[in-house]
Amino acid sequence: MKTEGKRIGLMGGSFDPIHYGHLVLAEEMRSKLSLDKVIFIPVGRAPHKRAEQMTKPRQRYDMVMLATLDHPNFEVSAIEIEREEVTYSFETVAHIAKNSAPGDEFYFIAGADALMELETWRSVEVLLKMVTFVGAARPGTDQQELIQKMEQLRQRYGASIKLVELPELDISSTDLRRRVRLGLSVKYLMPESVSLYIGKHKLYLKELSHERLSD
Repeated sequence: MKTEGKRIGLMGGSFDPIHYGHLVLAEEMRSKLSLDKVIFIPVGRAPHKRAEQMTKPRQRYDMVMLATLDHPNFEVSAIEIEREEVTYSFETVAHIAKNSAPGDEFYFIAGADALMELETWRSVEVLLKMVTFVGAARPGTDQQELIQKMEQLRQRYGASIKLVELPELDISSTDLRRRVRLGLSVKYLMPESVSLYIGKHKLYLKELSHERLSD
């Protein structure tokens, strides 16, 4: 008897640090798209960032593990942090698909703004053959522009693309790093386990290199 494949969400990011905005996004996608699970994929070496611009990969991975520990449908993959070279999304998805069951469907979750830049990604045509790309639209997003871009991508690549509206939750990793550095409260902005980890390892007490340059 042929078994039905699972619907798997893939959510990459720096997660530097992970916060409730990330977790709400993942849960909304899981619920609205009827996903069997969401896999968080902390980036190792990002194409657009130098290593010194991010917290150590293993520490970011640990924080994501702590944040997702109590959710039965959330998993964390170390595939990117275990590679020394720059990793591209199409390579990560290909590896996960190769090691998954036949019939599994993959939903690549990203911010709606990523849709506008998607054609600049490495081997985007390969990526779009493997996944349904899901753009997360926040309140106030210009959906008309996004819809036009989605149609272009469908015509050029035969892409499967969805746009999912999300509730407003104004939390950013950049602001959380600033709050930690200034000794401000991060309560109700991230899981307590993550906050305790940050304190224990003395993370974010200094600005990351790109934050110094941008000031």
